[in-house]
Order: sequence, then structure tokens, then C-alpha cells
Amino acid sequence: MNNWPQGYGRHVLDVVDSTLSEAARLLPDLAGPTWILALEQTEARGRRGRAWATPRGNFAGTLVMRRAETPAVAALRSFVTSLALLRSFAAVTGMPDAFALKWPNDVLLNGGKVAGILLESIGDHLVIGVGVNLVHAPRPDQVEAGALRPVSLAGELGVDVSPEVFLDTLAAQYAILENQFTAHGFAPIRRGWLDHAAKLGEVITARTMRDETIGTFQDVDEDGNLVLQTSKGPVAITAADVFF
Repeated sequence: MNNWPQGYGRHVLDVVDSTLSEAARLLPDLAGPTWILALEQTEARGRRGRAWATPRGNFAGTLVMRRAETPAVAALRSFVTSLALLRSFAAVTGMPDAFALKWPNDVLLNGGKVAGILLESIGDHLVIGVGVNLVHAPRPDQVEAGALRPVSLAGELGVDVSPEVFLDTLAAQYAILENQFTAHGFAPIRRGWLDHAAKLGEVITARTMRDETIGTFQDVDEDGNLVLQTSKGPVAITAADVFF
């Protein structure tokens, strides 16, 4: 842990229901931003309450920190986390070109989903959940119809990384970008994210519970919205599932 970032706490648990739930339990006793890692989760969840398979060997981590900004600004840390994940993957594999970022909060490996992020607020704290398929990937029948194929780091690249080593790498990369975000705002994070954006300049589909928008992925704006160029002009989308 020679590169563990100063000021960040570190909790590693063998088995827990969910690192997000554990974060809520630990909140009263946390002195500063803290990473929580579970080597196995029994009740993990993803976006919109979807189950997230986290067998032993995969990475299931949560960063909990006090939120000093508005919820909208704090939510931009999904991009901070995505970029930190991509840099961590590059560091542990030496193959940065194999990875890409999918709006709003997934990391892709060879076009398949290797990691996802979930942000929640608990009072005046922000909780960032991170799941990474280091060794195991869900079967295709375990994911939503039309979703990208799940992949693992070991399965795609033959790279074996322990959750503890990945945590040390991710925490270090995140701290660098968090300092940048705090000092300079979203603009440099946005530029870095767009440099690795999947399907930028291509036609994609953004789908909510009520609407579907098809257009060319043009940009991510200063508020983190997905901007699609459609037949009716540019459309900014705040929240959606993206398909391509």
C-alpha cells in the first residue's frame, strides 16, 4: 500500500451484504473519505435496484465521502470515478487502448462491460459504488435484454489482479482526479472522459422508462448530460440507459 492516498480510509471485509449498505452503517464513525472493499457480497445491487453479481475474486468497492457541493455537482463524480477506473485498468494491464467509457457510468473492455458505477446520497454524504469483473462475468442470460455482453479482465486479457491490489491502484488514481475536480471543476475531467468515450460521433440509442431517443453521440455537456444530435436538433439527456 505504498501508494495509498493520504487522508483516505481503507476497510477490507471478507463477506458483507453490500458495500453500499456497509457504508451507511459506518458513516457515524468515519473521519474522512473512506474506501470499503468486500471480497464477497451477498446482496449487491446496481442501477435501479438491479442485482449485480459479485462472486469472490471480483471487485466490489465503495467510496464514501462528505458532500460539500450541490447534488448535481457531486453527481459529476461518476465521471471522475469512470476516468479513475480506466486509468487503473491501463495501469494493471498495460493495454489502455482496450478500454473505453460508456455514458453514464460503465467501463468497457473490448466492447463488453467490465465495470459499473452507482452513486447514492446518504444525508450529507456521497456514496460511490464500484463493481469490476476481475475474474468472473455474468452469463448473458443474467443481464438485461439488449445490454452489452459482460466480460472479465481475466477472461478477455488473461490478466490476474486481486481485489486488494486493484483497490490500491483505484484509490490512488481516484485521489489524483478528485484533487483535480476540486481545484479546477468538471472541465478537465470532462475532456479526459471524452477522450475515451465509446461511440462518440456514432448513432446510439438513449432509453428511459418512457422515452427513446436515437441520435449521433455529439458531446457530454458541462452538466454531464448526454448530447445527441437528432433530426430535430441537439437533445440533452440527463439520465437514460444507452444502447448501441
